[in-house]
Amino acid sequence: MLTKVYGSAVFGIEATTVTVEVNVDTGVGYHLVGLPDNAIKESNYRIAAALLNNGYRIPGKKITLNLAPADLRKEGSAYDLTLALGILTASGQIKSANLEKYIIMGELSLDGSLHPITGALPIAIKAKEEGFEGFILPKDNAREAAIVSDLKVYGVENISEVIAFFDSEKPLEETIIDTRAEFHKTLDFPEFDFSEVKGQESIKRCMEIAAAGGHNIILIGPPGAGKTMLAKRLPSILPPMTLHEALETTKIHSVVGKTKKMGLMGQRPFRSPHHTISDVALVGGGAYPQPGEISLSHNGVLFLDELPEFKRGVLEVMRQPLEDREVTISRARFTVTYPSSFMLVASMNPSPSGYFNDADAPITSSPAEMQRYLGKISGPLLDRIDIHIEVTPVPFEKLSEDRKGESSVDIRKRVTAAREIQTQRFEAFDTVHYNAQMGARQIHDFCRLDEPSKELLKNAMERLNLSARAYDRILKVARTIADLEKTQKVNGNHIAEAIQYRSLDREGWLG
Repeated sequence: MLTKVYGSAVFGIEATTVTVEVNVDTGVGYHLVGLPDNAIKESNYRIAAALLNNGYRIPGKKITLNLAPADLRKEGSAYDLTLALGILTASGQIKSANLEKYIIMGELSLDGSLHPITGALPIAIKAKEEGFEGFILPKDNAREAAIVSDLKVYGVENISEVIAFFDSEKPLEETIIDTRAEFHKTLDFPEFDFSEVKGQESIKRCMEIAAAGGHNIILIGPPGAGKTMLAKRLPSILPPMTLHEALETTKIHSVVGKTKKMGLMGQRPFRSPHHTISDVALVGGGAYPQPGEISLSHNGVLFLDELPEFKRGVLEVMRQPLEDREVTISRARFTVTYPSSFMLVASMNPSPSGYFNDADAPITSSPAEMQRYLGKISGPLLDRIDIHIEVTPVPFEKLSEDRKGESSVDIRKRVTAAREIQTQRFEAFDTVHYNAQMGARQIHDFCRLDEPSKELLKNAMERLNLSARAYDRILKVARTIADLEKTQKVNGNHIAEAIQYRSLDREGWLG
């Protein structure tokens, strides 16, 4: 008897429906075809034990299982439940009515219980697109899949529940989530707040500008100056995610299994990989490509602490994603693209000793040592960072103050207002949503300067020997400063402030 059951395979952040064809015939043998990986090939042992422990068995006949399309590589243990139901139906042990209406996925334990899978949200979206009535999957993934409306999602704990459902003995409980209510419920602020930061008013101003325009920023300063503390608080002043951004972000985290029992992500991600990370772990890849840290920080913040300690090759692979806001991973048989529109926040010490060239510092480094240390970061990468700012230690008077600083809530209101101005400005462009994403055309249209401002920028370009990319960065940052002031035109004050935020371009900044 031939039976068809439906599962799904995830490539990149998109799913492809997989038809599991099971044929039980006279003879002996178990044949699994359709480019399965080792985890799928081993599934017959898990399935046999799970069925036996729940009162069923694999028939002693010739069983042929085909995962179609047969030329598409399948991987992972999430097909266990799909294959098991196909075998039970084809051998006549359970009824096959309505089986074709559902996508069925889940990894079986030997006692028949189900372990969570990865990629539940992309699979649910594809199931809805292709007209399936429902999605049966492990209970731990049910909230995540239930984000998709007009698709019945059933979270189950054991294969016996699924068998009873198809035998019409016991209905499954549908998981229902109000996506918009779930989204707004999670829009609370993170644990860290800018009101806890003492002093550093100029740095807070930089962080506000960076958040308002989506600009990349690097903080340079000695140990204990507050670089990491400030970076961790940046997500608290970013505008709330839109529902579309939340869905897109959740899809990426779903692919790597980081959304178990979570449902929709409402907070912008903050990723802080260690400096020993490999280039594949950062941008994504592997034999079966997975998203890297830059994609997991999509719509959020990627924080690279102690930037010069990262391997140079690792940093250089970020250059293209920083420009294109996506990363494409190519293999001989397929290509996957992951979105990577993130804010890069980097921090670094000014020298190997950790201090500026200062006679009063506990440890000093020579200018040559400092220059060599900074040389670990390439010019092209620094050009892609809009704001460079020095962070100096906070004096005792500021640290001992009882008065709290401005809260993240207040700063976020100004940032959100500036982003709304940018949204209206760029509503005619599909790929530009805030100032940091502007291309040459938008810079020309929205960053026009009067003659005094042009002269000021010209002098800065010549004196600091700035690149054409740095010129664009200054204009973008100046445009954001003007938006925070709700000013339509960019003027000399905005340009002057933006030039100040190019510390690493200034000759003699080492002291």
